[in-house]
Amino acid sequence: MLDSKPDLRFKPVTNPRPARLTSEDIAQYNAAGYVQPFDIFPASEMAGVRAYIDRLMTDLGTEGAYGINCYQARLAGLYDIATDARIVDLVADLIGPDVICWASAVLSKAAGDPKRVPWHQDASFWSLTPARTVTVWLAIDDADAENAAMRFIPGTHDKGALPTSERGAGSVFHMGTANAAALGRPFTNSLKAGQISLHADMLVHGSLPNSSDRRRCGLTLRYCPPEVRITDTAWATGVEAVLCRGNAGAWVTHPRPTNDDIKLTTSPHVVGNN
Repeated sequence: MLDSKPDLRFKPVTNPRPARLTSEDIAQYNAAGYVQPFDIFPASEMAGVRAYIDRLMTDLGTEGAYGINCYQARLAGLYDIATDARIVDLVADLIGPDVICWASAVLSKAAGDPKRVPWHQDASFWSLTPARTVTVWLAIDDADAENAAMRFIPGTHDKGALPTSERGAGSVFHMGTANAAALGRPFTNSLKAGQISLHADMLVHGSLPNSSDRRRCGLTLRYCPPEVRITDTAWATGVEAVLCRGNAGAWVTHPRPTNDDIKLTTSPHVVGNN
C-alpha cells in the first residue's frame, strides 16, 4: 500500500489553444463533466470495428458481455483503437500532450438485459491520484434511451466523493451513489455507432435495464496524464498501461502486442461497468 486517500478533486481544464475541441467544448466539460458527441469511425470502418468486438465476445463465450476488461496491452486490435489519433487528439485537449491509456472494457447489454448499473463515481473505485482520468465511451451499437444508453448527472464531477448506499440484487454494483435523484436531472448519452463521448472520472453516471429488442454495446477507454499515479501496489497488478502519445513519466507502459486472439491470453482484470 502506498497511499490511502487519493485526491478526488476536479481540476478544470485550461487550454487556450485546443487542437480539436472548441473553447465551448472545454467550457462544457468543465461545467458539466462531459462532452459529446464526436464522430470517430465512419460507417464503413465501424462495420469492421463491430465485427472485431463481436468476435472477441464470441470467443470469450458467456463472459464476453462484461469480461473483456483491460486487454488494451494484450490484443493488437484494442491497442490500435486505444491509440487511434482521432480519439487521442480529443483526449489530449483535455489532459495535455502526454496521454496514457490504462484501462479498457467492452460493455454489452443484451436485448432484455434486466440489470441496471447504479449511479456511481468511477474514480472512487480506483486506486489513482489525482483524479484526472478521462473516459472515452465508443458506441459499438447505436445507444439511446430505448436500449439503455449511459446516463450522466451533469455537474456532479466537481463535488468530491459523494455518499454511497447499498444496491439490490438487480444491480451490477453492490454500492452506488446515495440520493442521486436529488443531484439533478439525468442526461442520456445518446450516440450513434462510431461516435464517442468523453467524461470526467468523478461524474455520477449509470444505466437502466435494457428493455428493448436491441443490444447496446460500447467500448470504454480510460486515459490519464503521467502526473496520475497508482496508490495501491496490489491494485497495480491489474493495470497494463499503453503510451498513446508523449512521455509516460513513471508509468510502466507496454508496446503494441503481436497477438490478437483473446483465447491465447487473459485479462489483468481491472473492471468498470457503465
